[in-house]
Amino acid sequence: MQPLDPGDPRSIGAYRLLGRLGAGGMGRVYLGRSAGGRTVAVKVVHPHFALDEEFRARFRREVEAARRVGGKWTAPVLDADPEASVPWVATGYVAGPALSQAVSSHGPLPVPAVRVLGAGLAEALAAVHALELVHRDVKPSNVLLTLDGPRLIDFGIARATDGTASLTSTGVSVGSPGYMSPEQILGKGVTAAADVFSLGAVLAYAATGEAPFPGDSSAALLYKVVHEEPELGSLEGDLRELVADCLAKNPAARPAPAEIASRLAPGGAAGLVGAGWLPGPLVEQVSRAAVTLLNLEPSPDPVVSGPVAFSSPAVGVFGPPVEPPQDAPPATQGASNARLSVSVTADSVPTKSGAPGERGGRKVSCTVALAVAGALAAVTFGGAVLFDLLPGRNDKGSDTAARPPAGSPSAEPSDGSAAEPTEPGESAKEVPKAFIGAWKGPFDVELAGSKIRAGTFRVVIGTGKAGAKIGTVNQFDVLGNFACEDNLVLRSATATELVADGKSSGKAGNNCTPGAHTVKLRLTGARLQYTSQEPRAGDPRALLDRER
Repeated sequence: MQPLDPGDPRSIGAYRLLGRLGAGGMGRVYLGRSAGGRTVAVKVVHPHFALDEEFRARFRREVEAARRVGGKWTAPVLDADPEASVPWVATGYVAGPALSQAVSSHGPLPVPAVRVLGAGLAEALAAVHALELVHRDVKPSNVLLTLDGPRLIDFGIARATDGTASLTSTGVSVGSPGYMSPEQILGKGVTAAADVFSLGAVLAYAATGEAPFPGDSSAALLYKVVHEEPELGSLEGDLRELVADCLAKNPAARPAPAEIASRLAPGGAAGLVGAGWLPGPLVEQVSRAAVTLLNLEPSPDPVVSGPVAFSSPAVGVFGPPVEPPQDAPPATQGASNARLSVSVTADSVPTKSGAPGERGGRKVSCTVALAVAGALAAVTFGGAVLFDLLPGRNDKGSDTAARPPAGSPSAEPSDGSAAEPTEPGESAKEVPKAFIGAWKGPFDVELAGSKIRAGTFRVVIGTGKAGAKIGTVNQFDVLGNFACEDNLVLRSATATELVADGKSSGKAGNNCTPGAHTVKLRLTGARLQYTSQEPRAGDPRALLDRER
């Protein structure tokens, strides 16, 4: 856990915040405490997601589904506010390491501990599936180890099995390479059997310290899951047989969670936990964490409740505790969790007014485009898998969007000419030379009265007269992924200020909304101040530095 940053809130809802657990593709996770003394994990979504009505509707459904999940081996949802300016959800905090961290630090679990782990997780999945839900992302970093048994967490991408509440209705599968089932990878229907396959992979990892489908890239991992048999290493006896059954390519051939629990612990997981199930080093680690938790006190700073300023890239699992997954192969560990949060629209939906071909709700302009959050994900579009092909990236991973696109003004005039300087306030016929070049820096938006860091702008300005295109604005999300490009058409110019109309360039991969908005670019010393009059996007502002 890390201390709260100056820009972090000191309370969310009824919970005083004690520290920052980490961040994920959807938002940040804080450790909090209720007035009654209960410790919770408070998950707050990224502010730019909050502007998307489709995301809000999906978040609302997921919270409702997660509330239904009880069971002894899960972290319960205690409170939530999907309607807040920045939605959040509070779950019971589990004071224990993730399985990925435990295996990385202490090695594979002994066989008796693996049996308890499998029985507890199987009982948890049985309860989840009884509610017609599928978890979809069972993996070592979503399994926490406590003295009184394992806990399955992060139901953030669980979906009701009927298509209306599932991202698979738009042809997208979400999961983690190496732990996804073959049918999930191939974009076929995902059922409860997909969670069983993932459970088998988790048990193999817990018992051997290695994923059953090793590989040095996402593509290699997913190919092996679909086409090759698992590598089960030192697993022996009935445990090896059970794991192999779970990892069957045919979903119908896999055992049900209730059968798994019965084969591992005929009398139930709780009976085995009571006698002590974790090895000594892990017991010591969990005990120290519990003592530390009891001694934590809220920050003495004044309570300021509100949205979260995301000032740095946030990658990793969205759930407590947040740690870089150790279960990923070496080539993918640097990408943190190989999971992608995606907002995909398959069909046009009438607006409230009934106009066809338009979408209702809050549209996002170039200034707050809803870009992909995550890295090196495995996402299936109608059966075709994308690997590390984020918008604005070429096949070598370089950032093509950061360079001026073809047809855009160059950083310097091609003929060396530029408008002569004018007096401040005096109208210029062309763009003054002081503006010409490339500028870059972070931008903020106003959301619910608070200033939120939303990403980075790169503005390229060239020569031109009123009515002509003079430049472009490229926006990158908080992870650095290209999100949108606007063209700038000059309206007026003085020695210190340009006024332009910003409008989507139509570039492939743009997430901009249609229509124009006013952009003002003002020289402030050696920097360029950017303002945009677009309430839908939070009236973005930025102070940009000239690129050298």
